[in-house]
Amino acid sequence: GRCATRGRETRARATTQGDTGRRGFVRQSVGVGLSMAMAVLAAPLGADAGVEYTRRGMSRFSQNDVEGSMEDFDRVIANDARYASYMWQRGISAYYLEAFDVGAAQFRDDVRVNANDTEEAVWAFLCEARDDAKGFEYARENMLVTGKDSRLVMSSVYGLFAGQNDEGALREAGKRSASDEFYSALYLGLWYEVNGDAARAKQEILRANNTAYGKLSGDYMADVA
Repeated sequence: GRCATRGRETRARATTQGDTGRRGFVRQSVGVGLSMAMAVLAAPLGADAGVEYTRRGMSRFSQNDVEGSMEDFDRVIANDARYASYMWQRGISAYYLEAFDVGAAQFRDDVRVNANDTEEAVWAFLCEARDDAKGFEYARENMLVTGKDSRLVMSSVYGLFAGQNDEGALREAGKRSASDEFYSALYLGLWYEVNGDAARAKQEILRANNTAYGKLSGDYMADVA
C-alpha cells in the first residue's frame, strides 16, 4: 500500500540526505534553515497564497513527496498564522516523516478549535504512541476527548484507540456505507501499525485501497492509505 511505500521513501531520503527526518524538519518548520526562510520570503502574499500552497502540498503528498508537502504546509502558516490551527494535512505529513512531536502538536491544536473531530484526536494518539519519548500507554492516558463526530464510523474508530471497543466493532461499523468501509479498513490498518503488526496493517491498508471509495472518491484520506 501507499502507506508502506511512503514510509520507505521517507526513510531512504533521510539516510541519503542527512538533514531530513525529524531534526531537519523541525528546523525548517520554525524557519531557522536559510533555504526555507528564503523560500518563505519569496512566496506570494495575500489570501490566495495559503490556498495555493495547501493545494500544492496536498498534490505533493499524493505523489509521495511528503517532505515537499511539509514545506508547502509550513509556507501556508508562515504566510498567514491564522491557518496554523487548521492544517491537519500538515499533521499527517509530519506523521509519515516520523516527526511525531510536531504531528501531535498540530493535531492537538486542531482539536482545540474543532472539538468534535474525533479523527484528529486519533492522529494525535498515533503520533504520541509512536514517539519513543511517549509511547502507547502515554498516548492512551492522554488521548483527547472530543464531542460527537457526525460520521458514525468515527465513533468506533475513536472507541478502538481509546480502549472502549474492540476491532470487531469497527469492522461491523464499516458495513454501513462505502465510505465507512474505507475508513474502517484504513484505521484498522493504522491500529495494527501502531501495535507493531506489520502484516495485518498491510492487509487492511490494501483493503482500504481496494474499496470503491478508496479508488473513486477523490478523498484526500485515500492518498493516506
